[in-house]
Amino acid sequence: MNAPLKTSNDLRNRTIGSILVEEGRLRPEDVDRIVKLQVKKGLTFGAAAKKLRMLSEDDIQHALARQFDHPYLMPGRSQLSKELVAAFTPVISAVENLRAVRNQLMLRWFGANPGNRAIAIVSTDSGDGRSWVAANLAVVFSQIGERTLLIDGDLRQPRQHRLFGINNKIGLTTLLAGRSAEGAIQHIPELRNLSVLPAGTTAPNPQELITRSTFGKFMDDVKSRFDIILFDTPAASNCADAQMLAVRAGAALVIAYDRRSRVTQLERLAEDMREGGVQIVGSLIRAG
Repeated sequence: MNAPLKTSNDLRNRTIGSILVEEGRLRPEDVDRIVKLQVKKGLTFGAAAKKLRMLSEDDIQHALARQFDHPYLMPGRSQLSKELVAAFTPVISAVENLRAVRNQLMLRWFGANPGNRAIAIVSTDSGDGRSWVAANLAVVFSQIGERTLLIDGDLRQPRQHRLFGINNKIGLTTLLAGRSAEGAIQHIPELRNLSVLPAGTTAPNPQELITRSTFGKFMDDVKSRFDIILFDTPAASNCADAQMLAVRAGAALVIAYDRRSRVTQLERLAEDMREGGVQIVGSLIRAG
């Protein structure tokens, strides 16, 4: 089991060695050996640990990330999917691009008005990568301390429960149906500021559920508890759910798949969104 996460100030005042001892990756006597070599050879703690073959570069980067309040997970030590690249490999270009998108959304939508808390991730076709973008954007928002809620609004073919390794028995469909849904919103322990609401049990009437008055009450509740709310959605070409969810959110980020998405379809999607009162706050082209 992962050790409980400390507060930002706690971690910044901790040494790499103490963090790794707490996590069970080093023993106190191991730290003593590393520090002795560090002092003797004039090395950094990490370099000394690697020289003694007690730590890998991944171990050191993980500890540094925790020390600087930037959660960094390691494959094989977490139930989260490796598709969550923002959590596992934060220095690759794809994650840098996601951070750039996050920063633009903070400027153009979330920071423009205190009431702007939600955004829907939309695209025209299946396989465009909406779930991947929504999940990784949720991670990078949580990494800057924003209380982030990711909602799986794809009530037909949900994926977020698989990406985050959580239970899908109760979720959005349960809440909208008005049934007891205690524990539906699930906190992700490895990512301190991130919670996920899975889609829940597949319902025969997803569009009707989205239009119910309970959705408005649900949005009022989560807006009072979270800074950032991201909706994953189904393909807009398959059903009207995406547009309806975007209306609930008030804004949409449009995803296009390089060399596959058709410009005419994207333009039609954007126009349909605007006619519904949705603000298009940006677009992201995923490489094919």
